[in-house]
Amino acid sequence: MTRVFSGVKPTGHLTLGNYLGAMQQWVAVDQRRAESLFCIVDLHALTVDHDPARVRRLSRQAATLLLAAGLDPELCTVFVQSHVDEHARLSYVLECVATDGEMRRMIQYREKAARERARGGSVRLSLLTYPVLMAADILAYGADEVPVGDDQAQHVELTRDLAVRFNQRYGYTFVVPRATVPTVGARVMNLQEPTSKMGKSDDSGPGIVYLLDEPDAVRKKIMRAVTDSGREVVYDREARPGLANLLEILASCTGGNPSELSGVYETYGALKKDTAEAVVEVLRPVQDRHRELCADPGYVEGVLRDGAERARAMARPTVDAAYRAIGLLPAASGAEGADTGAVGGSGGVLNAAR
Repeated sequence: MTRVFSGVKPTGHLTLGNYLGAMQQWVAVDQRRAESLFCIVDLHALTVDHDPARVRRLSRQAATLLLAAGLDPELCTVFVQSHVDEHARLSYVLECVATDGEMRRMIQYREKAARERARGGSVRLSLLTYPVLMAADILAYGADEVPVGDDQAQHVELTRDLAVRFNQRYGYTFVVPRATVPTVGARVMNLQEPTSKMGKSDDSGPGIVYLLDEPDAVRKKIMRAVTDSGREVVYDREARPGLANLLEILASCTGGNPSELSGVYETYGALKKDTAEAVVEVLRPVQDRHRELCADPGYVEGVLRDGAERARAMARPTVDAAYRAIGLLPAASGAEGADTGAVGGSGGVLNAAR
């Protein structure tokens, strides 16, 4: 069976872009057709200045929303990255395969580092190296496919390069994955800045619909969305990005086609009204289920605990094989600490950091 891995970073509240661009496909398609793992990648949230309590809160909220959206623990594995030591174990090994030049060419590093320096802050080393951790996230599980937005495609290409390089130098160890991108809704844009992604780390609230926004707040944000000059409703991503964004959101919510939907509307107002109502209806069951899960926190904790156990069992053989292939001496069988985090042991060199 095809194996799929994808993750969500707890750096902000999940948005409509996360749902339409990724979660909707995870629920409707990926968890049913493949052996799928969905991870809250909390280690990635540490690459910039952060509030530890907020990271923990957002990690729990993200897990709860993934389940509320329809991920079924009987069909897929839902877990938290830091609960599985193999991610950190493999990341260092892959850092010994990656190059400084590859890291510095990553578009997201250059953009985020420039913003941090503009604020007068310092750039953490982890911001430079986190694409290697992302590669470890994927390669540890032998994933065949990685569903991503088009802004993450470069990271999957790096993952492929590292897997091929490792296999060539040290012997076949890793499956070489491929990125898969949804055809509609792959990159939902900010309602106020339709040339920028609707990112959860963005503080531009009026342009972002959050999954837990009240219906009236959703309607207000969409009715105030920036459109384009002219009166005709046409689908043209390059020339009319505001309208294209609304049409793609509506298409993703209703299962329609953006080009065909453009012919239905004569005014921007009518398009905005129908888009707002479609979004409200799509979010309603997610919000209802989220409230139910919040009332039963033990259930979410149990899902994450069981998910981490399954993920660990999948990842450990591959990571142990990578350790052997690159030249690390295995711990003696039965040696004290061999499975509890001793250096070089199968339990992981960073187990003590739990």
